[in-house]
Amino acid sequence: MTRTEATLESDTKASPTLLWPLPHLRFSMVGTMPVPRAILAMARMLRHAPRLAAGLTPDDEVLLDAPDERLAPALVAAGRGDHGPAAKLLAASRESAEWENRDRYTVRLAAFARSRPEWFDLWTASSPYDPDVALVRAELAVRRGWESPARSELLRDVAPLVATAAEGNPGDPVPWRVALDHARGTGAPHEDFARLWSEAVRRSPHHYGCHTAALQYLSAAWYGSHRECFRFAELAAADALPGSLVQALPVRAALALLLDTDPGTGRAGEPPASGPVGRDRLEAAADLAIALSTAYEAGDPHPAEVRNVLTYVLVRLGRWQDALEQLRLIGPHATSFPWDRVSDDPLGQFLALRDGVRLQVASATPLRGGPGPGARKHSDTVDAHYS
Repeated sequence: MTRTEATLESDTKASPTLLWPLPHLRFSMVGTMPVPRAILAMARMLRHAPRLAAGLTPDDEVLLDAPDERLAPALVAAGRGDHGPAAKLLAASRESAEWENRDRYTVRLAAFARSRPEWFDLWTASSPYDPDVALVRAELAVRRGWESPARSELLRDVAPLVATAAEGNPGDPVPWRVALDHARGTGAPHEDFARLWSEAVRRSPHHYGCHTAALQYLSAAWYGSHRECFRFAELAAADALPGSLVQALPVRAALALLLDTDPGTGRAGEPPASGPVGRDRLEAAADLAIALSTAYEAGDPHPAEVRNVLTYVLVRLGRWQDALEQLRLIGPHATSFPWDRVSDDPLGQFLALRDGVRLQVASATPLRGGPGPGARKHSDTVDAHYS
């Protein structure tokens, strides 16, 4: 029994419980139900919640941003001061043009170099002209600039490092993803960003990292709008290769819109009733991401962030069954994004959300029946079975 279930069981003797696994998402409607329905919902939760845990990775086995089997040894070696495995990993990704992996590995190695710089300093000293060193150095400098109060000024100062990374391996799209992030931070005008975007897609037309960088630039939070963001995402997804994570761009656009919703009105199952993007497009974005998710094995780390983003969106749409299925597919791979956008404890937030979704599905399952409302049933159907 989870802590949430234990609290629920004890509270049934007192008053109905409101569950808030996300600060602005209410997972239980018990507090707003007539008393008979509230009692029935509690009974359903207590009866069905334990079996709905089947297929979910135990809480103590879920890891936040766990590295894959290739990156993990490189990080362990770097922690011991040995840059060799990291150098081999990035060299292999460059030589085999594994641009998606190269991008992910660069981000993780740069983050590690920021907290544990010794190994990277040794690598830089021993191979100052290595294109992989140049790439990690550029990513590290841009990340530092982004996190500084003097962001624009610092980012302008590191522009030569980004240019050096791009020149070091002319066919590599990853330095251009770094350049796109750099341009967003410096407030580059649309025409300058478009030039960088053209260089990026010329090297890899379907590179996910470059597409997400462009999506951020076009978002309402930066230099675009929700309409512009969705239009870009939908066009890119329609043009994407089968199984490409670019097909998840619309659900990322949906996430941006939902995170921008006033927390006072952003309850689970209640996305904006009106706004720049209709609910039908949010639903279509979720459906496309679900189809993409099914193309990968359960517990695969490659689509883990997409599945975490999709889960958030499904919860906001009130699609509890679909959300529970994605939580099973995520397995042990919780990711900081998007949970760090709503909590200072992303892993705790993820685990609490799992409990909340499971209890919500349980409350919609008839006491004597099988599954509750179908995947496309929304929060207004949770009380449909009043028996």
